[in-house]
Amino acid sequence: MSLVKLTIKGISYSQTQNGAYALILNEVDGERNLPIVIGAFEAQSIAIALEKEIKPPRPLTHDLFKNFAERFDIVVKQVIIHKLVDGVFFSSIICERDKIEEIIDARTSDAIALAIRFGAPIFTYKNILDKAGIYLKTNLSEESKENAENEEEILTTPEAFGLNEEEKPEETESLSKYTLQELYDKLEEAVQNEDYEKAAKIRDEISKKES
Repeated sequence: MSLVKLTIKGISYSQTQNGAYALILNEVDGERNLPIVIGAFEAQSIAIALEKEIKPPRPLTHDLFKNFAERFDIVVKQVIIHKLVDGVFFSSIICERDKIEEIIDARTSDAIALAIRFGAPIFTYKNILDKAGIYLKTNLSEESKENAENEEEILTTPEAFGLNEEEKPEETESLSKYTLQELYDKLEEAVQNEDYEKAAKIRDEISKKES
């Protein structure tokens, strides 16, 4: 199976669930995007890593892992999102020490947070992108483009990721009652509204029905 290289497009706040975010990955040589729902802590860690000029006063968990790995001459070579099961992405971290390669299982959000810190490339398999990739709208007016750019800039700053521990996720609409055609219509609507977290959930439900 061929690998497809991905880059980080941005992070979108969930409109339907408190404390949830959608990490948007974009294929390098194409137009498809891969939205992955992640938690607030992971979103904050990824955002801080993307903002090179921001350094927390004490190491975050992923910073600690990087410091630990570097102390023992371990290098993260690449991250591969290798499996998608019932809407859950599975990833592997490819590491190297003394020219010996090791593969470590990891949550996708953790793997990407580390990939950024090590400057390692992120890949997925073509069949996963074929199954879970979505096309985001591209025909925007100049004003819309400017607003989208400003929104993405805000969403990828660490200050955007506050979470009240007393807040509970809101109940979300059950998608299992809809037909495939209705789900595809809802997916298109969610993409048009730039609600990528909802689009990811709809896409996962479509995958379940088609499997």
